[in-house]
Parts: sequence; structure tokens; C-alpha cells
Amino acid sequence: MALTETEIKKAKPKEKVYRMSDGGGMYLSVTPSGGKLWRWAYSFAGKEKLMALGKYPAVSLALARERHNEARKLLATGTDPMALRKVEKSAEQVANENSFATIAADWLEHWQDGKSPCHVDSTRRRLDSNILPSLGPLQITEIDAPDVVAMVRAIEARGARDIAKRAMETTGQIFRYAIAHGKVRRNPAGEFRPSDILKATRKTNYARIDEKDLPHLLREIEVYRGTPLTRLALKLMALTFVRTSELIGARWSEFNSEAARWDIPAERMKMRTPHIVPLSRQSLEILDLLRALTGDSEWVFPGERNGERTMSNNTLLKGLERMSYKGKMTGHGFRGLASTILHEREYPPEHIELQLAHAPRNAVSAAYNHAQHLKGRAKMMQDWADFLEHAQRGARVLSFPDRTA
Repeated sequence: MALTETEIKKAKPKEKVYRMSDGGGMYLSVTPSGGKLWRWAYSFAGKEKLMALGKYPAVSLALARERHNEARKLLATGTDPMALRKVEKSAEQVANENSFATIAADWLEHWQDGKSPCHVDSTRRRLDSNILPSLGPLQITEIDAPDVVAMVRAIEARGARDIAKRAMETTGQIFRYAIAHGKVRRNPAGEFRPSDILKATRKTNYARIDEKDLPHLLREIEVYRGTPLTRLALKLMALTFVRTSELIGARWSEFNSEAARWDIPAERMKMRTPHIVPLSRQSLEILDLLRALTGDSEWVFPGERNGERTMSNNTLLKGLERMSYKGKMTGHGFRGLASTILHEREYPPEHIELQLAHAPRNAVSAAYNHAQHLKGRAKMMQDWADFLEHAQRGARVLSFPDRTA
């Protein structure tokens, strides 16, 4: 007799496994632990076989009968249902291995070696949020240039042109990795340039104040009413004029107070070469204050909500905005100010350019020149710090000490 849902629900476990037949070789196996499993016993090529149809109640009586009927139809055509299931599972496994999402995960694991945690985290988030929703489920061999274009344009439509460009670059890297490992033969993301599909944008300079407005800004920073960490970050940025990403990603292990220098590793630099920042007396004083705040962290500027990450890129901009400098000054603006003022005071251009970590014209020397002119650069950085201190205190005439002294 065929089973009913009531009989199945009332079935209680016993000391040993027992069966409840539904006919045609299908039955419900009830285990001592209370588990209820659908099974079908059949014969193929003279051999007895047992096929699993699912677990009750996830697989209802009706669904189990449907699966049973489908399997019996295959058997009637001379096909072994279990052998076909194994082939299908194998094909599904191969499909998963060749999906863009799987290969992207393999690429990320390979690529992240030697990269900073902050860089890896931002790349992973860009991949998860912008690339995988469009390309992740697709087989990498099925992706063509129009698929990549659609993904990039969808990101641009959100007003995120820079992210769209970076997403295209990351997609190209994943395809190159796939080519190297025999997963695909061509890179559709490399068959066109971002400018072929993305709208052109007018390049604008970073907002910055004039030299005459610097004293007021420095005083505003000194009495900043936000968090102490943001105030000290702004002060250290003004003194060292490093890039925002280089500042907020600083680790305590990079600083040597005795030698009065900050060694930023190559992987954190825009030009991928190590950079030395001679530390002035004022910078060292700020670092002493920062140690009292964040000395227990890996980061000099940890995030306010999540100490496992660094301060956000927007923190300094928000701080400047809070002081009514929105659209007037940026973190990068300190670099422009320092460059202009130091050049006007006729400091050696090579000292200034090296301290700004600009790319050298001779790329071969890039890995060696970061330590050049350190003595002269250290004096220039101390002069710059004294100049800022002089300006912040409200001196009418902003001048540097004699550079030849």
C-alpha cells in the first residue's frame, strides 16, 4: 500500500533501521536517531542498486514520488539513473571550477601576496560589490567584450567613473591570470580601453588655499573640536605632506624616533618605491601624543568604529569641511602648498621632488634615489616645520631660517 503523510509523520524510531514501502521499490528508511530517508531499490545490468532520493521532510512524499518516477523513466530507456547523476554532478563541478567567481577568488589569493591589507581589502570589496554581481556566475570562457562593457557602464551610471575604470583593470588582471593557467585563451577586457566606453572627465586640480590663508588654517586645526586623532592626523599631514593614503595607512613599525625618520615601504607608495620622511622635532612631538592614543594598535590612525582597519580616506576631508574648508582645501592641498612655498624659497628642486615622492624621469634609478640627499632633506623638513609653527603662532612675516647655516 502507498504511504500517506500522516503515516510518515507518526513513524517513530526503533532500535534498528526499518523501512516503510511506498511501492515500486521506493521506501522510507527510518533510523534509530529519528532520521527519515527516501530510497529506491532497483536493478541495472544484473546488479542491485540503491538510489537516494532525499531526506524527509525537506523532500516531501510528493517530491520523492516525482523523483522516483523520473528515475524509473530513465531506467526504462536503458539509462542507469545513478550513473547519469554522477555525470551531471561532475559537469556541475567543472562548471563551478571554471566560473568567473571561482577563478577570481583564485586570482585574489595569488595576487594579494606582498600587498598591504588595506589594498587587499579595498580590491576585495570592489570585486564583491561591482564585478562579481555581473560576471561572477558566468563561465569565464563564455564572457565576451560586451559583457565587460555592460558591467563597466553599469558602474559608471552610478556616477562612479573611477571605480568603473578600476573594475575594468581588475577584470583584465583576472583574465590574464586565467590565460596563464589554461582556463581561457583571450582577455576580452584587454581588447578595448577605458576611454573607448567611459565618458571623458575634465581633470581638475586639488583644491588648496593660498599661502596667505595658511596661518588661519593652522590655527583652526590647532583648536579643532572634532576627535583628537583627526586633529593630529591633519597636523602630521601638514608637517610631512605625504599623500592621504600614505598617512592613514601608517603602521607604528614604520617609525624610528631615535633616527627621526619614517620609512614607508614600497607597496604603500604610489610609485612602488620605498620612501623616507625625515621627521622634524614637531612631528616627533605629535607622534608621542599619538602613541598615547593608538600605541596599542598596529595602525597609527585606526578606524574609530573598527580598529582592525585604518581611518577612512574621508575623515580628513570631513575634518576640513567641519572647519568650513569644504571645496577650499584637501589633504592633497598640503602637498601643493609645500611644493609651491619650498620652490619659491629656492630649496633645491631635487630635494623637494624626492620628498614629494614624485616619479623620477629615469625609472631605473627609482629603487635607489629614495635615500638620496637625506641630510639636506632633513634640514628642509625641519625648516618647513618651523615655518608652519611660526605661521600658526601668528607671525606677520613668514620666513625660513638661513638655508646655508
